[in-house]
Amino acid sequence: MKLGSLLFRILTHNIRYATTSPSAGEQPWSVRAPHIVNELDYHSRLNPESFVCLQEALHNQVNDVLAGLNARPHAQADEWAFYGVGRDDGKQAGEYSPIFYRPAVWTLQEKETVWLSETPSVPSKGWDAASIRIVTIGVFNHRASNTTVLAMNTHLDDQGSKSRLESAKLILSLIQKYLARHPEVKGNFLAGDFNSAESQEAYREFTKPGSSIVDTYKKVPAAQHYGDEITFTGFDGKTKGSRIDYVMVGPQSSSASIPFTVNGFLPYIKFIFFYSCIFVLRSSFFVFSLFFFFFFLGAGLLMS
Repeated sequence: MKLGSLLFRILTHNIRYATTSPSAGEQPWSVRAPHIVNELDYHSRLNPESFVCLQEALHNQVNDVLAGLNARPHAQADEWAFYGVGRDDGKQAGEYSPIFYRPAVWTLQEKETVWLSETPSVPSKGWDAASIRIVTIGVFNHRASNTTVLAMNTHLDDQGSKSRLESAKLILSLIQKYLARHPEVKGNFLAGDFNSAESQEAYREFTKPGSSIVDTYKKVPAAQHYGDEITFTGFDGKTKGSRIDYVMVGPQSSSASIPFTVNGFLPYIKFIFFYSCIFVLRSSFFVFSLFFFFFFLGAGLLMS
């Protein structure tokens, strides 16, 4: 994603919560954790402006990812930080939807967690949701360029159709609220696991005519797409997948010429990932091609 001369990367990844009762084919968090940290580090180390958005992360998983990123040989002391809270109590209980960033690069000017319900200021289930759901919000200022970005990360309900629709409406209203409050914002993005295919309610609401955000996937010509496109697989290698994870950006910061890449399924997909997608936005095909060549050699499983 490029705002003026500022180029930054957005990564989103549902890391699967650290269950004590793994499903068939699912590996425990202790096995998955180092691979996930390696993945996040690999795709963010060359772009200090990167944002990392996770879903389904329990408190110990958030701490493990933070410690893992900060323990990399090339990392500075406390290079990474995050904002996010547990959805069950607004503190440490339940799943987080955290936003990781580098404080030396970005200043977190304002932060908020909103519950996706009829009572958004307190921990609560909304509408027909099976679980408590949240959206994590941060207003970040880029220290070097004084560019302000509105960042959001969410995980919509997997059961309640009405909940997904109403949550999408609420998030869109929050985007408008923050853009009005912060006219200095030059670009905004929403990342997350929507539990919604393109034909379903949340995606349709987010992308309806007049929406304040657009699907980055749709802003890239099909000729620049490469690799797997689905972001949900299950653990048995047989589940028919679909694209339910997204990065959406504000129209003022989007362009049909901005390429991006999506993380494909690595060889160990069955036991590391539940959902996985990484978006990398670039300012021109020339710049993108250089990064694609590098990542193709390194991972061989990126989509553009």
